Amino acid sequence: MTEVTAPRTDSRVQERLPTLHYQVAMPQPETHLFEVTLQLVGYPSPILDLKLPVWTPGSYLVREYAKNLQDFAAFADNQPLRWWKKSKNHWQVDKTNVSELTIRYRVFANELSVRTNHLDITHGYFNGAALFFRLPGWEKQPIRVTIVPPYPEWQVTTSLPVDAEVSNTFYAADFDTLVDSPFEIGSHQLYQFEALGKPHELAIWGQGNIQPQKVISDIKKVIEVEAQMFGGLPYEKYVFLLHLFHQAYGGLEHKNSCSLIYQRFGFRTQDKYERFMQLVAHEFFHLWNVKRIRPKALEVFDYDQENYTPSLWFSEGTTSYYDLLIPLRAGIYDAKAYLNHLSKEITRFLSTPGRKIQPLSESSFDAWIKLYRPDANSGNSQISYYLKGAMVSLLLDLLIRAKHGNKYSLDDVMRQMWQQFGKAEIGFTPEELQAVIESVAGIDLGDFFKRYLHGTEELPFNEYLAPFGLQLAAESEEEPYLGVKVNTENGREIIKFVEAGSPAQQAGIDPGDELLAINGIKVAANNLSDRLKDFQPKDTIQVIVFHQDLLRSVSVTLASPRAVKYQVISLHNSDSVQQENLAGWLGVQKILA
Repeated sequence: MTEVTAPRTDSRVQERLPTLHYQVAMPQPETHLFEVTLQLVGYPSPILDLKLPVWTPGSYLVREYAKNLQDFAAFADNQPLRWWKKSKNHWQVDKTNVSELTIRYRVFANELSVRTNHLDITHGYFNGAALFFRLPGWEKQPIRVTIVPPYPEWQVTTSLPVDAEVSNTFYAADFDTLVDSPFEIGSHQLYQFEALGKPHELAIWGQGNIQPQKVISDIKKVIEVEAQMFGGLPYEKYVFLLHLFHQAYGGLEHKNSCSLIYQRFGFRTQDKYERFMQLVAHEFFHLWNVKRIRPKALEVFDYDQENYTPSLWFSEGTTSYYDLLIPLRAGIYDAKAYLNHLSKEITRFLSTPGRKIQPLSESSFDAWIKLYRPDANSGNSQISYYLKGAMVSLLLDLLIRAKHGNKYSLDDVMRQMWQQFGKAEIGFTPEELQAVIESVAGIDLGDFFKRYLHGTEELPFNEYLAPFGLQLAAESEEEPYLGVKVNTENGREIIKFVEAGSPAQQAGIDPGDELLAINGIKVAANNLSDRLKDFQPKDTIQVIVFHQDLLRSVSVTLASPRAVKYQVISLHNSDSVQQENLAGWLGVQKILA
């Protein structure tokens, strides 16, 4: 990808095209209000249409960004223009006989996440979809953005190229690029480094126990491994924006940058540090998979409504499969640590009853109404396309490797998808994706897709692990099975989840009930497991709860213990073929205990 520069357009044509220049100010950051000004010249129609996106690519939920917009006004020559709203996110302005006009509005920004806006006395962060209007029909027009920091010491970091003509001014080739380029404004730490001959930046807002040079060293390793997989880097510059916050986790991918949020003290312990590097590997992998290799439904974004696709299992799930593998290949952790991380993901998957209810393709299609809006029954009725998508990707990788003796793998699927769809940014259909996977595997995968992508059959982990000298071992809980999860909230023991078909559900216990006692003795979340160990399967106990403020005593017959943990371990006697397969996949012939 070449560096973005202003397009050269015939001057006579340019005079007829509208020019857009946004200014973003934050004169009182303590109010959490961004003050946005749009200067528009040459818009040809008497009625100006302005639409604020309702979602942002990479986060598949209608978030209604317009709810945060206030104080809308339109002017020409300092005189107010008539305007009105057509819908929740659609404004219109009467600009009859006006060639130059100004739009002003403010956006409330006090939600710190990778997909929203946040402004306070320490910094300003925003995503384009949550701040800037789209002009329908003129999305391909270049856009300039000028930032006006509240204090002279605040700096501006973004992946957009600088417009040298105006201070703190940046250039976006079109609206999609503007949406895809978040801004960090403040006194953040900024580290510049080079990887594979290209400039990179790491911007860190917030305090914590991060060691920037160690992180940068490992980020370089991730960059090199992923670039080697795809044959180079498809950008001229890349920016990592990192927010350190209390008990936070998340990321959002962009073509030339990513936003990361992580717990401020999550860098000292090895397990937490490895989880952070998995987050980095995930978001960086996205610059190929989903930002350029993307489903047909996301080839052209519709910012006004949901964009439905059954293929997020590949865009997100396969990326999740690789975010565990990449740090292994980069030498950040070893094969034993990798299998421990994989085992935790398999445990999460097999501990989610909804895997038996919702097919993987449906999970992707219904992301807009389910994944980002969990409720008390979500665990029973749905499965994450991130999680099951990673599990299906694992099986596909093992299938291809075992069939071809590691000569081919899921890596070859990714490379072929990059060559066929990603480089030209042509959206793929589900059928085209399956065809590419089948071409690499060398077999018809119709039955596999029917069972595990479009159906709810259990994934046969051991069948696919065995050729690599591995198996999945289950560890059962010690106490008999009740089927509830309890959290302590404001001194009260609240039942948050009741598993479908469990003894608790069959007895009529509901999420939201307050757990008080078992057999007349007070019980809490932190001692429930120990209390249940005093009983045997088929014992009947009296569970005392407040149900909608009514005191209720419920008879519950306990069931046999359930598996609570799964671990990928070595088979006792693996042969040379299994050892060679394992070495080709994870780089070692045997996993030491």
